[in-house]
Amino acid sequence: MGEPLVSVVTPVYNGARYLRRCIKSVQAQTYTHWDYTIVNNCSTDETFDIAQEYAAKDPRIRVHTNETFVDVIASYNNALRQIAAESKYCKVIAADDWMFPDCLEKMVGLAEQHPNVAIVGAYGLIGSRIGWTGLEYVDTAEPGHESGVPCPSTIVPGHDACRLTLLRRGDFFGIPTSVLFLSSIVRSRHAFYHESNLRADIEACLEFLEHHDFGFVHQILTGSRPSEEGSVSYSLARPLNVYSPGILADLVTYGHRYLDEAELNLRIREHLRDYYRYLGSQVFRRRGREFWDFHRGKLAPLGYPLSRAKLAAATVRWAADHVLNPKRSAERVARWVRGASGPPL
Repeated sequence: MGEPLVSVVTPVYNGARYLRRCIKSVQAQTYTHWDYTIVNNCSTDETFDIAQEYAAKDPRIRVHTNETFVDVIASYNNALRQIAAESKYCKVIAADDWMFPDCLEKMVGLAEQHPNVAIVGAYGLIGSRIGWTGLEYVDTAEPGHESGVPCPSTIVPGHDACRLTLLRRGDFFGIPTSVLFLSSIVRSRHAFYHESNLRADIEACLEFLEHHDFGFVHQILTGSRPSEEGSVSYSLARPLNVYSPGILADLVTYGHRYLDEAELNLRIREHLRDYYRYLGSQVFRRRGREFWDFHRGKLAPLGYPLSRAKLAAATVRWAADHVLNPKRSAERVARWVRGASGPPL
């Protein structure tokens, strides 16, 4: 029986600047049983020509172009729908990211040793820093380790990994580029990522690890540009801060699966405290109606409608810490609470 097939996919929109490096990193893999689909999201630069250039020379590479331009998460879903029917594993690599040569070999090797693993992660470079380092070491000795010497957790029950994530005791699920998926979970629903959720990569881990294991290779296997350098998802997320309501949605949706009631209630209180602290700071940044409508629209369906009183209190606390005249700021907030139609901008 030969090596299992890995389907590698790259969704790309106007990625000509970095696409060659990405493609070459796939071709340089020490694990050679892969196919590679580059999914062009109606790019207007040289993306399509570059992809076609490599596909013409390497039969393992093909190019698919979306019929119409779609948003970033929908583009990822289109790419994932291109994986080969016979593939056992699926690897996403963003067009401006890359894999180190032994990435597939190490990830597939771990997954093959542990059949219940559905997702494999690893350390990754984010610019010049190392990311996804939050997985705990364990005291129980593993084969090849001296008894009593802490060793890395390479296989973690998915329930435990999700629990640590929701409790904010670990940051190891990473980003799509940093993980390998079992293809069967990708095929299990038409849209693997929920397209209304810019934290859809974390949500997918919370969804599919309840009854599977999470594997982790303690080695740097991928590289990514810092988000500030122009990624589409970051440019969409930063102005509105989609992550705060996203974390709350994770807790509301998945908390009962992985936390007991006391833990969940505490985490929600802690997060809402931090969320309102952030919103309070934004009062002084003259955020427009789009910003406030976005957060009202996200909070209400989760059962925590935006509270004027909590926002006012958070604004006063922020002002006391950061504004030269907190008394004046408090009076400004009080006037808004008594009757203004929107936040004090």
